[in-house]
Amino acid sequence: MITVSVIVPSHGGAARLPMLMESLALQEGSVDFDIHVVVDEDVDGSEEVLEELAARYPNLNLEWTVFPTNQGRVAALNEAINSTSGAIIARCDDDLVPGPRYIETIAAVQKDGPIGAVGLYRNVYPETPYSKAYGVRHDEMYRQEAYDAPPRARFTYWHGNSSVPRTVIETIGLYDPRFRRYGWEDIDFGYRLHRAGVPIVLVPELETEHRIAATTTRIRAIRALHAGSARRAFLEKHGLELPADPSGPWGALVRAASAVSTEGTLTRVSEAVDRLLPHMPGWLAEKSVALVVESAGRAGVLHADRAKARF
Repeated sequence: MITVSVIVPSHGGAARLPMLMESLALQEGSVDFDIHVVVDEDVDGSEEVLEELAARYPNLNLEWTVFPTNQGRVAALNEAINSTSGAIIARCDDDLVPGPRYIETIAAVQKDGPIGAVGLYRNVYPETPYSKAYGVRHDEMYRQEAYDAPPRARFTYWHGNSSVPRTVIETIGLYDPRFRRYGWEDIDFGYRLHRAGVPIVLVPELETEHRIAATTTRIRAIRALHAGSARRAFLEKHGLELPADPSGPWGALVRAASAVSTEGTLTRVSEAVDRLLPHMPGWLAEKSVALVVESAGRAGVLHADRAKARF
């Protein structure tokens, strides 16, 4: 009997999947697990890569599904859940590199009763002006804030490295297909876990290397816009209030910038910021990135239709 089913949504992941599969092939312990990758439209030869990986690691119980067209991450996640039979469902995005006791730990933390288990990301950046000015420092702050968060707020950290018993999913339902934009399908899932009384636990032993995609201000800003749009859908779905307007001098800057933040303006401004970062003092570089990112997120919440691109 399969104990853990690892589900992997993937789009454009041909270069990322080999590192993930190597790490899963090197798992220690005796827990039985299978892997199901859903390729959300094959745009880069991902299926051929999966065929090569299945031959390279014959002991991996690896299967996959390929969508002929892009259907979005939620559709990929739900297809993977429905295509597997493991007692525990472990979402593992294709840009993660789990440690050797990843599967064993996922199984072990469920022994005392059903929980939602989350492993935070340890983001691995290339050396870019963005990572130096903002990315690395804010990742460290994010992880500390996550571990300090009270139980009622932990649902906000449900993401691409998380696991839960299948019986819990059968109770609360699959990922919600209304979340077609970038992000918040996971936070919505975590919120439903929280509402159902399932404890969400951040497990330090499940922290996992993450080959982060947002390596420039431009990429981070566009994703913040889309995440803001998805956040609006989450708030409306659950009848929650919009976030309060930011206050003070900094809040005034964020409000002003968000009023004109679209994919086009964010692209132009953030590319200029990326060019200028190496020439700025550290404090100004960090604040410049923060202004672009925070105003993009606010624009997405207030003007959800400004998010146009697909991921």
